Amino acid sequence: MGGLSGFRVFVAAAFALLVSLVSAQAEPLGREEIAPLIVPPMSLGEPLNEKGVWSLLNSGGAQAGYVFETGPMAPLPGFSGAVINVLVTLDLDGRYLDVRLLSHNEPIFVSGLGEAPFRKFFEQYRGHAISDFLVVGTPYGAADEGSALVYLDGVTKATASVRIAHESILAAVNQVAREMMQGISAGPPAYPDPAHDEALTWEDLVAQGLATRRTVLNREIDAAFEGTLWANDDPEAQTAPDAPYLDLWVVDIGPPAIARAVLDESALADLARFTEISGNDEPILLIETARHGLVSEDFVRNTSPDWLSASQGGLPVALRDSDLFVGLNPDLPDALHDGAMMILRTDRRLGFDPSREWELQVKATREHGVFRPEVGSVTLDVPHVTDARFFIKPEVPQPLPPWREALNARAGDLVVLAGFLTALIAALAFGMNRMAGLRWFTPLRLAILAFVTGFIGWWGQGQLSIVTVLGVIRAGWEGGSLAFLLYDPFSLLVWAVALLGLFAWGRGLFCGWLCPFGALQEFAHHLGKLLRLPQIEPSARLDRALKNLKYGVLAGLVALVFFAPQAIDTAAEVEPFKTAITTYFIRAWPYVAYAVFLLLLSMVLFKGFCRYLCPLGAFFALAGALRVQDWIPRRVECGSPCQLCKVRCKYGAIEKSGVVQYSECFQCLDCVTIHDDPTQCVPLVLKSRGGRRARPISEVPAE
Repeated sequence: MGGLSGFRVFVAAAFALLVSLVSAQAEPLGREEIAPLIVPPMSLGEPLNEKGVWSLLNSGGAQAGYVFETGPMAPLPGFSGAVINVLVTLDLDGRYLDVRLLSHNEPIFVSGLGEAPFRKFFEQYRGHAISDFLVVGTPYGAADEGSALVYLDGVTKATASVRIAHESILAAVNQVAREMMQGISAGPPAYPDPAHDEALTWEDLVAQGLATRRTVLNREIDAAFEGTLWANDDPEAQTAPDAPYLDLWVVDIGPPAIARAVLDESALADLARFTEISGNDEPILLIETARHGLVSEDFVRNTSPDWLSASQGGLPVALRDSDLFVGLNPDLPDALHDGAMMILRTDRRLGFDPSREWELQVKATREHGVFRPEVGSVTLDVPHVTDARFFIKPEVPQPLPPWREALNARAGDLVVLAGFLTALIAALAFGMNRMAGLRWFTPLRLAILAFVTGFIGWWGQGQLSIVTVLGVIRAGWEGGSLAFLLYDPFSLLVWAVALLGLFAWGRGLFCGWLCPFGALQEFAHHLGKLLRLPQIEPSARLDRALKNLKYGVLAGLVALVFFAPQAIDTAAEVEPFKTAITTYFIRAWPYVAYAVFLLLLSMVLFKGFCRYLCPLGAFFALAGALRVQDWIPRRVECGSPCQLCKVRCKYGAIEKSGVVQYSECFQCLDCVTIHDDPTQCVPLVLKSRGGRRARPISEVPAE
């Protein structure tokens, strides 16, 4: 036994050493890997940074958007500890053109449900904008119909994995939006309040700054071009330096009260139809009464004006002609009626906030030469702001943190689970001996195990797995986050109780009471007894050797984390949990055959997988060193002369000396029952006979 203890100490030390190391993150993919994934007629452009962001080109070779991986920018680890890497394609307006899975090691998809539902999940992003508030729905509850949130359908049995993937996408998209797509709004824009009504006149608009005027004289333009090639190319500026070159009015006519003060009835009707059809566009009225005009002779209606542009907060704002008829209110000054007029529009979803100050840029151009004239220009800024009282600024819907969403989705299940775990721990901590002494203890235990299998396992998907342990090790090795544990609160609660139980009972709490597959093996054992199948009992020496196998399996899996992480998911299939519990035996036949074989084996070899092969059991056995008490009662006669508990222990967890080997104890309580039963415990039997010699153990009635 000393050699075995040394082996466990070695494995524990290896854990601590390896987890303390940190490795580098994976590099972004190159052109040869990404280019074939772009859907024609689009194509991959040039790299834009070192994080794997590429330009997206349209069929004409112009930039049409951005292509990037989520892994390099948002390396959130999944349950295997590996990053879920997704390729995202966005257009210039911040809409998802394509979202596709590149790589992952999520155990439930690798060989459980298959990748098809995972890939289908990402198809839901197409057509949505990054300004939409996307959250992952849940198979355990419906989304609120009145919510501003847009729910994506999760994947049953894998909601935690798709939540992690979704958070990775959002984190990467936010980085690209900040660095590349500066004009894209990250939240709902302000829009005109249709209920706001007040009587306004043109004079009111001017006095309140709702109509902005910018006048530029010829001499000011001359000064702007002074010292350039075009300094003397405007004769009219030379002859009339104090005449206006630009006399421009800017009015935001999105608010109905302002529009009524500016437009006539016909233009108001056209504007109402326009805003009804295009509810996201903010209409801007421009009136220019001087000689500059608004657009060049080459301007095409319903396109972006060639002499006009806009910005807000240092970021560009896209302007476009609305192609609306402009008829002014008869009460406006005559000079305005004689000017050049047009209504521009800008999409509020693309970052424009009409309730904040913005700037119109007007380009003043000159030509030098006759046959092939050279064009020069200067820009005139026209700041404008419309009072916020005319607008509604929607409150930004705040999606709950993913862990809160997960908690809410499983609230009912968590209440039931917490109640069960509380009752079980209380019974084991304060009434273990009384419970073990009940005549109907075996039916009670089997009922508890049936609940564990049905509710915790098949319904709640709370079967713990060594994959989680390996994921934690990998996250520590790669410097990743452990936040993935929060995405499955049901399993996390089972983990918390199992780990806390180590201090009181060692591995026994989980392996004996909370493992759904362990429960299935126990049912198989009882079925084997009912069928009177011959039982296999390895010799003590062989039993000890076989018990060491699980530590070798655990050590091998841990080694794969560092030397061949791509093989972890395949190697972890040594656990039949995914087949028997997660997928209800609905998998490829080799996996089903393996799980069924282990259950059939349990009919003749009591819980053989748990005792000899389970890597998670090996982990709990090592972690059981945290146990602070020997909770199984013993007497001085245990071991000498009495060997009954050792003989009856189906796990072989009691040594010949009577000492309990807690690393192999599954808390079945059979020895506790014997210890307190005056008809079974040999020392008690001898005492009741007044010291008369007890019968040999072979004559004691079997269980």
